[in-house]
Amino acid sequence: MAKLPPRPKRPPKQATPRELRDAIAAKALELGFDAVAFAPAQLSPEARQQRRERMAAFLERGFQGDMGWLADRAEQRIDPSTLWPEARTVVSVALNYGPATDPRDVLRQSERAAVSVYAQGRDYHDVMKSRLKQLGRFIWDTYHESLKVFVDTAPLMEKPAAQRAGHGWQGKHTNLVSRRFGSWLFLGELLLSIELPADDAETDHCGQCRACLDSCPTDAFPAPYQLDARRCISYLTIEHPGPIDREFRTALGNRIYGCDDCLAACPWNKFARQSHEAAFVPRAELQAPLLTDLAELDDTTFRTRFSGTAVKRIGRNRFLRNVAYALGNSGTPAQSLPAVERLLLDDSALVRGAAVWALSQLAPDEAARRGQSVDEPDPDVRAEWAEAIRT
Repeated sequence: MAKLPPRPKRPPKQATPRELRDAIAAKALELGFDAVAFAPAQLSPEARQQRRERMAAFLERGFQGDMGWLADRAEQRIDPSTLWPEARTVVSVALNYGPATDPRDVLRQSERAAVSVYAQGRDYHDVMKSRLKQLGRFIWDTYHESLKVFVDTAPLMEKPAAQRAGHGWQGKHTNLVSRRFGSWLFLGELLLSIELPADDAETDHCGQCRACLDSCPTDAFPAPYQLDARRCISYLTIEHPGPIDREFRTALGNRIYGCDDCLAACPWNKFARQSHEAAFVPRAELQAPLLTDLAELDDTTFRTRFSGTAVKRIGRNRFLRNVAYALGNSGTPAQSLPAVERLLLDDSALVRGAAVWALSQLAPDEAARRGQSVDEPDPDVRAEWAEAIRT
């Protein structure tokens, strides 16, 4: 939650709740948000209990994986008013990041890397943070209304808030689906201490469709509206810190940062529109780059190349781990093996271990031979060599 400056000395502008709501909506659109809507901050006892039961079931099954922060403040995630008891209204804003083409097209180019659409431009956290703060300052300076600005650092459940405000509904892939923008929306929130007229909540329009569920390469959906993050490629390539389980490595294909399959499969995308937000214009270096080029990045070149993007946040070693797995899936030994050889000598054990697996996929006999006499200090990498020998 971002802190606001001292209250302005000039008197506040007088406005009815409807006028204030309209002024906030107009300002949000002026700042570049593609949609703005309003919802009550308070939940009914029934809704609160339903959320509590769903969260408990999610955590009990371990679906959060390594994301321990989901459990740390679970109760606060359930109800916005627990974050700020004075909250009466949620202002939910959205930014469209719809792609110009089907992001799955690159999956057919095994020598190139697939980077999730949301990460190909500027880090959306920075864009959302700046605009939310400007919107909050406008409300504070003009109307002196107390508020809290959320910039993805507090445990507020964005998608349920967006559904209550009418932006869309949580689809079977657990992401927000909009009748105007498909599955391509970034979300942000403000909490206000004044009650403003609310929009109608959106209802579920998924019907019998299973397109998103059936598109998942790793069967990460145990049931509609449920996601086991431990099986999700977005989680595995971004959040998971260690070696990726062997069960999922082939299914990664050439996906090195996130996965758009379930989003892109949604039929509601027929109503989506390409984003015209300058900050989200894909960077050339993130549009299907060659895997062999990415394998050459050291820490300095990685930071420079991906400065200002979401990719930078996972760090060079985790990124190169993903690149190594993708090289192993490339099916092009002549092109990929020189890059794998470099990664086998990397300072990072995480990268070396992934490179051993890549070698075993591209040249299994060579991997088995070298594994007989390799001198490797890291136990995880030694285990990769041992597996290469067995297979």
